[in-house]
Amino acid sequence: MSDAVNNPLLAPPSLPYDLPPYGSIAVEHYLPAFHAAFAAQRAEVDGITAQTAEPTFENTLIRLERSGELLDRVARTFYTVASADGTPEIQAVEEELAPLMSAHRDAIQLDADLFARIAAVHAQLDDLDLDAESRYLVERYHREMSLAGAGLDDAQKRTLTELNQRLSVLTTTFEKNLLADTNELAVVFDSADELDGLSEGELSAAAQAATSRGLDGRYVVNLTLYTGHPLLASLTNRESRRRLLEASRSRATRGNDNDNRAVLREIVRLRAERAAVLGYPSHAAAVLADQTAGSPDAARDLLRRLSTPAAANARAEQEALQRIAEADGIRIEAHDWAFYTEKVRAERYDLDRAALRPWFEAERVLRDGVFFAAEKLYGIRMTERHDLQGYHPDVRVFEVHNADGSELGLFLLDLYTRDSKRGGAWMNSIVTQSALRGTAPVVVNNLNVNKPAPGTPTLLTLDEVTTLFHEFGHALHGLFATVTYPHFGGTAVYRDFVEFPSQVNEMWILWPEILTNYARHIDTDAPLPADVVERLHASDAFNQGFATSEYLAASWIDQAWHGLSVAEASADIDVAAFEAEALADIGLDNPAVPTRYASTYFAHVFSGGYSAGYYSYIWSEVLDADTVEWFRENGGLTRENGDRFRQRLLGVGGSGDPLAAYRDFRGRDAEIRPLLERRGLAG
Repeated sequence: MSDAVNNPLLAPPSLPYDLPPYGSIAVEHYLPAFHAAFAAQRAEVDGITAQTAEPTFENTLIRLERSGELLDRVARTFYTVASADGTPEIQAVEEELAPLMSAHRDAIQLDADLFARIAAVHAQLDDLDLDAESRYLVERYHREMSLAGAGLDDAQKRTLTELNQRLSVLTTTFEKNLLADTNELAVVFDSADELDGLSEGELSAAAQAATSRGLDGRYVVNLTLYTGHPLLASLTNRESRRRLLEASRSRATRGNDNDNRAVLREIVRLRAERAAVLGYPSHAAAVLADQTAGSPDAARDLLRRLSTPAAANARAEQEALQRIAEADGIRIEAHDWAFYTEKVRAERYDLDRAALRPWFEAERVLRDGVFFAAEKLYGIRMTERHDLQGYHPDVRVFEVHNADGSELGLFLLDLYTRDSKRGGAWMNSIVTQSALRGTAPVVVNNLNVNKPAPGTPTLLTLDEVTTLFHEFGHALHGLFATVTYPHFGGTAVYRDFVEFPSQVNEMWILWPEILTNYARHIDTDAPLPADVVERLHASDAFNQGFATSEYLAASWIDQAWHGLSVAEASADIDVAAFEAEALADIGLDNPAVPTRYASTYFAHVFSGGYSAGYYSYIWSEVLDADTVEWFRENGGLTRENGDRFRQRLLGVGGSGDPLAAYRDFRGRDAEIRPLLERRGLAG
C-alpha cells in the first residue's frame, strides 16, 4: 500500500490554497489514499465515542468537525476528476469505491454512541452559551443523523447500510452507462451539406470531433445532456435534425449493455424501501422533509400551479410555429421546434440568435463579462495562475482577490466537452473555506462547449453565455461562503436553495454596462447593436411556454418516480408508459414538447444529488426573480448592493436557515409575482 512517502494524496498539502498536486497523482494512488482516509476518520470518531467525559460541544461537535479532513481532501480531489475526466481507469476506481464510501458514511451517520452524545448536547442547547453558527451546527447534526436513521435499531441499520451500498453501485452504473451511450450515439455526418445552417466555427468543432475519433473528412455532433441540442435551431436539413433528436432521446434504452431501464427501476425500488425503513411513505417524502419546501405536496402544488398556463403558452407557440412551417409543407414535430422558433423570432422580432455568436467570443465573455460583472459588484479580481496545474490540460486556474487585495481563493475553469466528461454543466468545490480548519475555497466550473480546431476562436451561443454566468454564480457562492465549520462550507445549503445564487447571476448577461463590455464582434470589435439588444428583451417571453413545460415535465417525472410506495415501486414498471402516464397527469404530454430529461438519461436524479429535488430550479427561481427586482429597484450593479448580497446571503453558506438569510437580505419573504411575469405565466 502506498503511504505518504510515495502517495501525493497522503502528503500534507504544499500548493497554494491546498490545490491538489494533480500533476503528481496517478490513478493507482486513489484507492490506497481512500483506505487510509477511511481508517483515519474512523479512529477519530472512535476517539469521540470512547470518552468517559460527559458530552459537550467541544469534546463532541468540535472534534467531529475536525475529523475526516484527510478523507474530505482525497474525496474532493477524486470526484472532481471522476466527473470531468472519467477515463475507464477512473471509472473502475469509482465503481470499486462506491460501496466503500457508502459503508463508511453509514458507519458514522448511524453510529449509536455518536448520536447519543450529539443528542445529549442537543438536549441542553438552551443552557449552552453558543454563538448562532455553533447552535445551528448542533441542530443540523441532530436532524441529519435522525433523518439518516441513527435512532433505528441494529437490524434496521443493517438494512439501511445494505440499501445504501447497493444504491451507490447503481447510481455509479447509471452514470457510466449514460456516458458510454452518449458517446456511442454521437451523430456522424458524411458531408457538410447535411449540416447546412451551421456556422464556420460549429462546422470546425464537428470536424475536430470527427478527427478525434479517427473519422477524418466527416463530421461528428456530440450529444448534450438534456434532450434538445443547440444545433437544432440552425440545421436546415430536417433529416439531420430528426437524427440528432432521435439519438438524444434513445440514450440508454436500446437493449445493449448501456441500457438504464432496469438500473433506474431498481434505484427507485430501493429508494422507496429505504424511505420505508426511515418511516416515510416515499423517497420524495424522506428527501423533502429536510428541504425548504418541507413536503412533496408543497413542491407538487407549485409544479401544478405553473403547468396549466405553461402548457397553454406552449400550444400558442406551437400554433405560431405551425403557421410558418406550413409554407414548407411540414407538420411541427419535436425536432422542428427549435428551428421554427428561430424563424418566428426572425419574423416577429427580426432576430436571429444563431447570428449572435460572433459577439460572444468565449475569452471575452469570461474576462469582460463574467469576471467584469463580479468585479463591479463585489470588487473581486481574477488573475490567471499559469504556474498552477489543474486535473486536465484544458483546465485553467485563476487566483481570486478581494477588493482590499486580500487573498480569497482559487477558481478553476474547464470549458470544453470531451468523451471522458459527463454531460451538462456544474460547479464543485475542491476545497471549502473553514475557519476551524484554516482553509480557503478552491472551486471549479465545468461546461461542455464544443472545442473548435486549433487557431479557431470559440464562439458561444447565447445559451452557453447564460450557462457560463449561471455556473459562475455557484462559484461565487462557494468562494464567498465564510463559515467556521466545514459542515457549512461552500454551497452546503438545502438542495432547493442552492440554485438561487446562480440564477441571480444570470441577470447581468444583458445588463447594459456588462453587455457593452463583453459583447463585441470578433472581427470588428463593434458592440452588439442596441436595436438587437432591444429585440432580445422583447423576445424574452417568447418560447417560455416550451422552456417552462419541458422543465416542469422533467420535474414531474422526478416526483412521480420518487413518490412511489414500496409496493408501487416493486411492480414491473414499463419506463416509457410510466413517463407517458405521469405527463398526462399534469397535462404536459405534448409530443412536440419533450421532457427536458427522460428517465434513462436523467442524471440529475438517478446519478446526481437531485433525486426528488429537480423542482429546485423553479423553487429557487421564485427567490431569484424577486431578488432581480430588488436589484433593479435599488440601483442595480453597485458595490453597495453587491456587498449586501454577499454579506447577508452568499457569505452565510450553510451556517444558518437560508430563508431567514433571504429575509435578512430582502426585508421580507419572496413573492411569486416576478417569476410569473418573467415566465409569461401571469394571468
